Amino acid sequence: MSKTEIGTNGEAQGSGAPALTLSGICKAFGGVTALNEVALRLYPGEVHTLMGQNGAGKSTLIKVLTGVYTPDSGRILLHGQPVQPRSTLEAQSLGISTVYQEVNLCPNLSVAENIFIGRYPKKYGAIDWKSMQQQAQQLLHELHVRIDVAAPLSRYPLAIQQMVAISRALSISAKVLILDEPTSSLDDAEVKLLFEVLRKLRAQGMAILFVTHFLEQTYEISDRITVLRNGQLEGEYLASQLSRLDLVNKMVGSQTSSSPNLDAADGRAEPQVDSGQTAVLQARGLGRNGILAPLDLDLRGGEVLGLCGLLGSGRTETARLLFGADKPDSGTLQIKGKVEKFHSPRDAIAAGIGFCSEDRKKEGAILELSVRENIVLALQARAGLLRVIPRRRQQALASDYVKWLGIKTADIETPIGSLSGGNQQKALLARWLATDPAMLILDEPTRGIDVRAKQEIMEHVIALCRKGMAILFISSEISEVLRVSDRMLVLRDRKACGEYLRGELDEDSVLQVIAGEGA
Repeated sequence: MSKTEIGTNGEAQGSGAPALTLSGICKAFGGVTALNEVALRLYPGEVHTLMGQNGAGKSTLIKVLTGVYTPDSGRILLHGQPVQPRSTLEAQSLGISTVYQEVNLCPNLSVAENIFIGRYPKKYGAIDWKSMQQQAQQLLHELHVRIDVAAPLSRYPLAIQQMVAISRALSISAKVLILDEPTSSLDDAEVKLLFEVLRKLRAQGMAILFVTHFLEQTYEISDRITVLRNGQLEGEYLASQLSRLDLVNKMVGSQTSSSPNLDAADGRAEPQVDSGQTAVLQARGLGRNGILAPLDLDLRGGEVLGLCGLLGSGRTETARLLFGADKPDSGTLQIKGKVEKFHSPRDAIAAGIGFCSEDRKKEGAILELSVRENIVLALQARAGLLRVIPRRRQQALASDYVKWLGIKTADIETPIGSLSGGNQQKALLARWLATDPAMLILDEPTRGIDVRAKQEIMEHVIALCRKGMAILFISSEISEVLRVSDRMLVLRDRKACGEYLRGELDEDSVLQVIAGEGA
């Protein structure tokens, strides 16, 4: 079966001709290919889910479809007619409307104003407020939403704001509705409300493209699934004929059949963890509504605990709760036996926790500052603004870590933005090591760097563990998590679904746990 075929024992039957057809879509940025010969078909009266890991090309494809990007090649047909939207406004005029993960409405305006913004009904040259509110009320009633449309949008929760955004799309006679990660910040009740609306729209013949990373939601609402991987079309499938395990395999591109020799892969000795000692970190029932279901987690010195799961499974959300970047709604946290309640990352740093974020450009490196300044940043934050670290000590610290970690830079005063991605990542690792943490959270520490730099960073991680540091290791590369972890916590759809010791799982069985089909 070719990658462009339907992954079933027969051609999938849509509701007549497709409402929207994309074929041969290519898009590159500066020589980097984001989309390569991608195809997509949306049928009226269907919910079609688009899935793929980070970097698969989902966002780029949506931006091509909605006029944000112009494709380098390929065709877009809307009800059989070629279209080429050059802006989101032009896409809307064609009947292609999008509701984004972050609701892009104006919370200070009323519900009715948000629905008709830029298209206010007028009477005698002035805005017809009565007509606008009546039309807004009618649109929301069709979605079984009954609220005061004259009230500010900010009065209502995110789920209702999503409904307002959908009503806006319907008010411009949308033929195709795109929902880009609409449930990422919704709780179960709010997701249920959204899905009731989608089923109603589906029954009315709307063609719906649903972008998500949640497996449970995918199978609850989807008629058809398209999988992208590394900017290419992996395949289009009927949801009823694609198992969860097969879907996960197609997303990650894994077809493993044997267990890797984990100890031989990195030369690690058996973990030297005293199970009787006090845990460096102990979380009980830690969670945040709509973000992460309550979970339990223990981490001891000299141990690597791996967090494994697909994009959106709750890996980064767990790390942010542990580091005080987000506040939990439930649960308790103990550091070295002492109950802690972090109000900010500064509290976590003071308690001996370091955190290398997955987004080193936005939340990690300050590109304009030097290597030295980036390395001492967390240490200076812990000391406070009134206790400036002497310049000579800063230089000594930076020079030592540059040498130890093999950071390739002309000078410690070189702006970190001029370094390669791998060397930036090493400098961020040095930043947290300079604080002498009891625990280090590493969120995707090897993403986007070359193989050699990746190997060097992982060697340093293992060396730190041998010296007694507790490490929480997060990676989308399952083989990497298996290779370095003493224990592994598998997450699925923002919930912990299993904890396993080193050697209990191989790549196949991890994928089965992620898919919800047992280990």
